[in-house]
Amino acid sequence: MRVVAWRHAAAVLITAFAVLPIVFVVSAALNPVGTLSSSGLLPRGAGFGNLVRLVEETPFWTWYRNSVVVSGLTAVLAVAVSALAAYAFSRFRFAGRRAGLVTLLVIQAFPQFLAIVPLYVIFSAISDNWPVFGLNSVWGVVLLYVGGQVGVNTWLIKGFFDSIPTELDDAMRIDGCTHNQAFVRVVLPLAAPVLAISALLVFIATINEFLIASVFLTGDDARTLAVGLFGLLADQRNANFGMFAAGTLLTAVPTVLVFQFLQRYIVHGLTAGAVKG
Repeated sequence: MRVVAWRHAAAVLITAFAVLPIVFVVSAALNPVGTLSSSGLLPRGAGFGNLVRLVEETPFWTWYRNSVVVSGLTAVLAVAVSALAAYAFSRFRFAGRRAGLVTLLVIQAFPQFLAIVPLYVIFSAISDNWPVFGLNSVWGVVLLYVGGQVGVNTWLIKGFFDSIPTELDDAMRIDGCTHNQAFVRVVLPLAAPVLAISALLVFIATINEFLIASVFLTGDDARTLAVGLFGLLADQRNANFGMFAAGTLLTAVPTVLVFQFLQRYIVHGLTAGAVKG
């Protein structure tokens, strides 16, 4: 007991440290007064009134749908583009390869919001010709997010591709396969863990992103959850924090579901890929 007791005590403390904020938010969401202060973890008269008001008084489900669509499409497209770019940088030698890798790395050193002004000008011009990809457009924000996520994910996936022996590609080409077939049938299955991690990181980053979305999505029908929930606090002098807390709890549901879906690829990806290869 002396050997393992401190480990159990540390585990309990870490778990309490991680769970306490969640319990606090749940308590605020159930508080009918709509404040963050409460005499106990279970406030008097606790109920789902804040959630009902949130759904009835705001276009919450529209925001919810926009966030899931934007985050899902961004994750899929960003990983797809990054995987293709990473394979080219990892397997081929061409003029400008090193300069391209260094450029991607240097660009990631600057925050994306530094380019908000030129991006806003560009998307304003796009709105005049292709409104579906311009301002107040979910598809426009998806393209913007994909461009911002490609650089770091390309480096991450390339590092994993470099660890896959090139002899596997050579064996496939000897059997008559093209580079595309070797990429799809050998490299991608083996790289399932890093692809799943990249998709999860992109999904989390975009579903919680606020700054860019608040600039490019201003209409009620185009807002994401982060922008819409912030409006509940910014547009009212006596803000209802209970509604805000209820919304934040529901925001975590897509992230948990995506993590549960990708978990098997993260854990068993290498083994499954090796068997398929």
